[in-house]
Amino acid sequence: MKFRVSRDVLADAVAWAARVLPSRPVVPVLSGLLIEAGDDLSLAAFDYDVSAQARIEADVAEPGKVLIPGRLLAEISRSLPAEDVQVVTEGAEAILTCGSAEFGLITMPVDDFPTLPTMPPGIGAIGGGVFAEAVTQVAPASSRDDTLPMLTGIRVDIEGENVAMAATDRYRIAARDFTWRPAGPDVAVSAMVPARVLVEVAKSLRGGEVLIAMGDGVAGFESVGRSTTVRLLDEQFIDYRTRLTADWSIRADIRVTPFIEAIKRVALVAERNTAIRLTFSKNQVLIQAGGGDIGRGTEIVDCDLTGDEIQMAFQSHFLLDGLTGVQTELARINMESSTRPALIQDVPGDADPSFRYLVMSLRQG
Repeated sequence: MKFRVSRDVLADAVAWAARVLPSRPVVPVLSGLLIEAGDDLSLAAFDYDVSAQARIEADVAEPGKVLIPGRLLAEISRSLPAEDVQVVTEGAEAILTCGSAEFGLITMPVDDFPTLPTMPPGIGAIGGGVFAEAVTQVAPASSRDDTLPMLTGIRVDIEGENVAMAATDRYRIAARDFTWRPAGPDVAVSAMVPARVLVEVAKSLRGGEVLIAMGDGVAGFESVGRSTTVRLLDEQFIDYRTRLTADWSIRADIRVTPFIEAIKRVALVAERNTAIRLTFSKNQVLIQAGGGDIGRGTEIVDCDLTGDEIQMAFQSHFLLDGLTGVQTELARINMESSTRPALIQDVPGDADPSFRYLVMSLRQG
């Protein structure tokens, strides 16, 4: 195999594919990046659950394929000078040359690398910006505890032109609704996609249109020459919609940016696992934290309150995750009592809220 390619193009593609390489591969070949040279250049990684494949243009003199340690190749490619890179295989080595720099990398047995999964049938497409925004809003509510796989995923429900995403870690629920372009009017799919994979896909495919594919327990995402497949989780998930549609007797509309900034300042004196206290009264909310060995902090932010005065307490990072997900100038906080959850949502005028975030309140001592 022999090819020449731009350093920047190679480094970007290698870094993108290498992000799915397992930190502790069950077999050594899974730490490798499979490079295939033909009409174009393909770089792929696979750990049996997640695959990533990037296709880039290259000047291919001799077609072929080689398996190279992926993380090492990523480190080398991003440190090379800004010149074209040539890769040639000779025996058990892949010789990489760029300017005066040369590396001879020991290759791995290609035949031992597992067959890459095929992309499932496409079911529709959406702009990368909308897709990335929705994932970014919902993903913070997913759990990092792998002992409960259901909680580590993002639930995706598709029915025709409507898509709903939701995630929960038992202490909060984040949900986002949006529209997309289905492949047909009768498309109806429900799936649990690992949140960590969706986050990575959303980051990398933000610029173009994202093709979404589903089938046989696998989801696929493809855009601008890059594709990812992932094995789906068990479809079991809570009936989250009923928990987001309660009757709320109290609501406060608050400008998002000043509210977030004030919470971050006051939270500087909040000790670990202690609450941020919010006291809602006419035209204002009092933010309080601390009072222990570190000190205390308070700040007042304007708000428009409907209903009785109320005091609530929340984990500061849970509260900030919800407020950061609001994409409108105003956030609406719906409340019932100090011992029940609060619902944070966007305020898009007369339209139904597309983002909702239910967060547990804390007992106040």
